[in-house]
Amino acid sequence: MITFGKVDSTRLDLGKRIIKFFQFGAKTASESSPFGLDSNPLKDMVAIHADTSNNGESVIIGYINKNQLSEVGESRLYSVDSNGALKSFIWNKSDGKLWLNGNNHSAVRYAPLNTGLQSQKDLINVELAKIATAISSLGGVYTPSNITINISNSESQDVKLK
Repeated sequence: MITFGKVDSTRLDLGKRIIKFFQFGAKTASESSPFGLDSNPLKDMVAIHADTSNNGESVIIGYINKNQLSEVGESRLYSVDSNGALKSFIWNKSDGKLWLNGNNHSAVRYAPLNTGLQSQKDLINVELAKIATAISSLGGVYTPSNITINISNSESQDVKLK
């Protein structure tokens, strides 16, 4: 039989999340979730509880989500604070876009950016040499310092883009 219950609290027991909930009185059950997903429900969320074929063993198989925003074909992974306020999200949009905590800015790829910046630096250094030559031909003195660019600390080794 599948029933609803209200989450009271959670705890980890040897790597397994145990949910204390109220369903015709206080009970506990193990939580079932997809592989690779580790999340922890808020107090007072409505849990979906099912008995198993093993006598006295039951499982929480899901929760009623009150904050669904994904359109057809999309998926969203998010976190909230203890008051239920959205704190962070990854949103896989149906148009092929990926939003990480918003969509205000575009991500950049390190290698093409570095190549473009190094090329721009070289062009500026050539122009500085021309300026120095022109000033020298007029009797002045200008010794340019070469511009250097190093953005290696901005490269993420763990987050990769297409």
